[in-house]
Amino acid sequence: MRCLTIAGLLFLCYVTQGVKHFRLGRGKGGNLGAPGGYSGEKLPPAQWFKQRLDHSSPSDLRTWKQRYFVNDSFYDFNKQGPVFLMIGGEGPADPRWMVKGAWIDYAKKFNALCINLEHRYYGESHPTEDISVKNLQYLSSYQALADLANFITAMNNKYKLQRSVRWIAFGGSYPGSLAAWLRLKYPHLVYAAVSSSGPLLAKVNFMEYYEVVVDALREKTGGEDCVTELKSAHNQITAMMQTHPHIVEKEFRVCKPFEGASENDIKNFYNSIADDFADLVQYNEDNRISADVKYKNLTINTVCNMLTSPGSEPAYKKLAAFNSIILEKSNQTCLDYSYDNMIKELRNMSWGSEGARQWMYQTCTEFGFYQTSSGEIEVFGNQFNLDFFIQQCEDVFGKKYNADFVQASAEWTNSNYGALDIATTRVVFVHGSVDPWHALGITKTQDNDAPAIYIKGTAHCANMYPRSENDSSDLIEARVEIEQYLAGWLGLP
Repeated sequence: MRCLTIAGLLFLCYVTQGVKHFRLGRGKGGNLGAPGGYSGEKLPPAQWFKQRLDHSSPSDLRTWKQRYFVNDSFYDFNKQGPVFLMIGGEGPADPRWMVKGAWIDYAKKFNALCINLEHRYYGESHPTEDISVKNLQYLSSYQALADLANFITAMNNKYKLQRSVRWIAFGGSYPGSLAAWLRLKYPHLVYAAVSSSGPLLAKVNFMEYYEVVVDALREKTGGEDCVTELKSAHNQITAMMQTHPHIVEKEFRVCKPFEGASENDIKNFYNSIADDFADLVQYNEDNRISADVKYKNLTINTVCNMLTSPGSEPAYKKLAAFNSIILEKSNQTCLDYSYDNMIKELRNMSWGSEGARQWMYQTCTEFGFYQTSSGEIEVFGNQFNLDFFIQQCEDVFGKKYNADFVQASAEWTNSNYGALDIATTRVVFVHGSVDPWHALGITKTQDNDAPAIYIKGTAHCANMYPRSENDSSDLIEARVEIEQYLAGWLGLP
């Protein structure tokens, strides 16, 4: 999910043979990138809030320091306007979001006070000494929402805000869900919310993810050729794995030969090359800071053009060339498909990790969200089914986290928040047709007091990024529509 965080996440690239750069629908560092267009503007310093560790136990007085950022440059404390709260998510908060992005444009228009609270257990907000299973028990959407409620109350007191001041929550990806849930659970504190690309339905077998990936290839290219070539490439790889595995090893630059590879190793290999396309589609053409400007033009259309280009090269070679680009982009020297290496990394209980362990814990205990191959067997094969992901939960966190546990956890989440039947008002749900996460969100208005905006042709959290001259008319219109909802809710022109 990763888009993950929210408030802007850096792509942390370093030379490695280990961790996948894209796991469980989450990019390294989280699901939201840093906003494009930043050119050295002064950034607000980090501030620290004394937060409670366990909101479920009133008698537990343990506390920790939670990071947040404030931009009050548009605010008149003598004539108090709204407060905009950007919700942190599955990665570190990035202060560049305090000066760039659509929400900043809205803040300038409505003279809002802008605050961004980092999510517990991500970035530099460390509630416990490590991230052992015992300590991860305090990582949940429930605790995160309670953090926000406690924080809002404290900021009302700190800034001496009048009771009439209205708080508006903003979030993208998992924090898009949190924004809606915050409005649902704490309506006395949060007046309205903008929920961007938020998956509201917890679903263990998220087979629809790759179905949307394939549909997005068709939508953006206007035909079937790219899907056909991708299907051919995977069929060729599957056949060669039986007869000439050394060719696949060489073309896909794997870190070790397939000889002696376990069943889970092979599943991880297939999942990795499918993830290359998932990553490409999920963040297609968004206006964020790229790890390198030379990859800015890495889009569905350019990659599909590469796959469908005329010539004698077989489809698998073209897919391997794309894989090499992804390895280079993420500074990986080779494709490490080792299941044991992945599990070892996810078992790391120190704070030095970049959030993958924490996000996986949340998928195992709350959401599922496992992007299985079950929905697009013809294109990607069926090498990474649900059992593959449940096995990871058990291997990383313990046998308790089995299929029944994960399913029961997702059902509890849906029961607690309402899933796609969420009963709330003054929330605008925003999704893009190219974003696979829209399959778990509200894309059609069911209640005029909780409208939906479905943006044709855009990907994950596209409406949150700064304006660009390359924005489609549909994206431009969506940003205007969001502004109009905010104006109406705030009673402002």
